[in-house]
Amino acid sequence: MASDERAAPVACVGRNHSGRIVNTFQLTGLPHEQFEPLFELSDAQLAALGAVRVIADESSGFPCRVSLLDAEAGEELLLLPYVHQPALSPYKASGPIFVRKGARRRTLAAGEIPSYVSDRLISVRAYDAAHAIIDADVCNGPEVGREMERQFANPLVAYIHLHNAKRGCFSCLVNRA
Repeated sequence: MASDERAAPVACVGRNHSGRIVNTFQLTGLPHEQFEPLFELSDAQLAALGAVRVIADESSGFPCRVSLLDAEAGEELLLLPYVHQPALSPYKASGPIFVRKGARRRTLAAGEIPSYVSDRLISVRAYDAAHAIIDADVCNGPEVGREMERQFANPLVAYIHLHNAKRGCFSCLVNRA
């Protein structure tokens, strides 16, 4: 199986006030262009940036924030600090992320939840237009879709961040579909 041909994501849909099925959210990976040059750096140069090169030793536990896929055993990744909430607000934040070598930015179809999310305990954090958290919950991966729909039902929610709840790492950005 090719590195970006993994298990199909699960579709999650909601219903609007008239009962019509709607997809309320869309998950998006990080732009790959900002990470590509880093793979050419030496280990010493990466260390100066607070990053390390790793080789996945299993096909779980190395979630790529660009492709929204877990790396396969043997794949090269970088583990590096990333500012996932750059807005000037009390919630400005950064944390560690994995990026797979050669990964390309993935934007899922509206309502799709990949195993990258559904196989983990996830923190779902809703932000308003001022970049303040206005709602949050922690749920098992299969429940994430319902939780995002619940949060997006609030018109003040501008976007959502998913985080891997156990380690607290940023997982991906979620926008309204």
